[in-house]
Amino acid sequence: MFTHRLFIAALLCCAGNLSAQTHHDWQTKVEPSLRATLERGQTANYLLIFREQADLSAASQLPTKSARAQYAYQTLVATAARTQASAIRVLRGTPAAVNSFYLVNAIAVEHADLDLTRRLAALPEVSSISADPDIAFSGPVATEPTVNDRNTIEWGVEKIHAPAVWALGYTGQGITVGGADTGYDWMHPAIQPHYRGFNTATSATDHNYNWHDAIHEISPLSGDTTNNPANNPCGVNSTAPCDDNNHGTHTMGTMTGDDGQGNQIGVAPGAKWVACRNMERGNGKPSSYIECFQWFLAPTDLNGQNAKPERAPDVINNSWYCSESEGCTSLAINELMHQAIINLRASGVVVVVSNGNFGPNCATTFGPPAYFEESFSVGATRMDDTIAAFSSRGPVTIDGSFRLKPNVAAPGQNVRSSVRNGGYANFSGTSMAGPHVVGLVALVLSARPDLAGQVELIEDIIEQTAVPMTDAAHCGDLPGDARPNLAYGWGRVDALAAVNAALAAVPTQQLPGLAMVVKVAPNPVREITIFEIQNMVGQATLQVFSANGQLVFAKNWTPQNHELMAVNLKEQPTGLYIWQLRSEAGVASGKLIKE
Repeated sequence: MFTHRLFIAALLCCAGNLSAQTHHDWQTKVEPSLRATLERGQTANYLLIFREQADLSAASQLPTKSARAQYAYQTLVATAARTQASAIRVLRGTPAAVNSFYLVNAIAVEHADLDLTRRLAALPEVSSISADPDIAFSGPVATEPTVNDRNTIEWGVEKIHAPAVWALGYTGQGITVGGADTGYDWMHPAIQPHYRGFNTATSATDHNYNWHDAIHEISPLSGDTTNNPANNPCGVNSTAPCDDNNHGTHTMGTMTGDDGQGNQIGVAPGAKWVACRNMERGNGKPSSYIECFQWFLAPTDLNGQNAKPERAPDVINNSWYCSESEGCTSLAINELMHQAIINLRASGVVVVVSNGNFGPNCATTFGPPAYFEESFSVGATRMDDTIAAFSSRGPVTIDGSFRLKPNVAAPGQNVRSSVRNGGYANFSGTSMAGPHVVGLVALVLSARPDLAGQVELIEDIIEQTAVPMTDAAHCGDLPGDARPNLAYGWGRVDALAAVNAALAAVPTQQLPGLAMVVKVAPNPVREITIFEIQNMVGQATLQVFSANGQLVFAKNWTPQNHELMAVNLKEQPTGLYIWQLRSEAGVASGKLIKE
């Protein structure tokens, strides 16, 4: 009897502790505004975020993009499957709609009630629960009258010297670009021939692994609740590329468009494109943005099954942003999108992002994903190569980093490109600038396909070869005539210079079984940097090349097991340099930045 009473007392004790813990979890894990909604008896849509996020740092040691993508996919899926199991059991059988992610360790839950949310918050593996709001994207800052037919290369394509790259034989062939946007009118004559799901020889179509629709319900911001084709021609869960807004079709035209009849609107007309719709009539939400990011890491068939990371694009365009004023007020949600981009980069995908249309003041780069360090953010320039007034400037203050943004600038004002139903229109915005850079990445990789997956090196080449631009405005401690600066970043991109630099570059690659260990510091370097080298075998050669392929340092010697080698770049100009070390143990290579 005594033991029994102790057992009952223990149960009462534990129940009391559990209740206190449940209350603590409810208060600390659930966003305050979300708690208020649920406590009023309403249901809510939110993202259930887990504590453990997969570590993909080892992917950088793999030699090819396909190897990185496969490793990233397998690691992410395994982490999500292991850590989400308890939450999935809680969710099973409830009325809530569930979308489990692996690119980031999170679950999107729709129409959840108070009781369900309390049970989920009590799970120790859950880090936080944050609202998944519908967000209105404002789109281009201006739309101008346009000439529907004309026989010319568009000014932005010409400005960045893309035709000069075409003349070298590089048009983006063999490269796949991706677009996340309002959708795409894939039958537009300027972009249909370049869609990976369309066979130009047979006119056969296959949308599997080439298209995904992340829109599963009509956005409440659209002003209607029914799936009415008169209002939205795409509906939800579209099984073929469709655009309900024009914005996406316009951006894809700038990436790849060419109808063969004189409408040369695209930077990389030889590239193929794949796409994901992340907005419904311009209204998206964090979960739809993340769903598209995930699909780009490992495209699926139209049923969302049988993911194939080997079908991932090489670079993706994101001509959208989510500012605080538009609903992205949760830093937990912003960090989740940040993690998505980190993981995509680790898999070998270049993530190009429009920097935002909130200029001309300083510190106006504040909408995700533009402000993330890992986003390759693009400002907008005018025809006269000056920065567009609307183009957002740095520094980034939202996370206290004060980092430099944008990375580079590209043509973004009065850009003519494709719109729905075979038409053309002139739009202005950083949304128009980003696609120029995506096309540029495709040109670089068509010249050097072996650089695929080497995200950091590709971005460095584009930055270092950009045309330096200065701005009269000064932001904080960084003057507008510095390089880089907070209006143009490293400058306006130059496709010809970037491709020439890529042709001379050595990929940063760690070969399987490589015995050598190489550390280089300082990097960036002002005068002298030190190579610390271990485990070399036999005769060794160290060479350093400038971005245009000129040999600026070379040494041949028979090394000891541990070496310190000084390389003097004092007399060399600032910019990007590539080093290569060879011995019988293998080949190692990397980059140096001379300040």
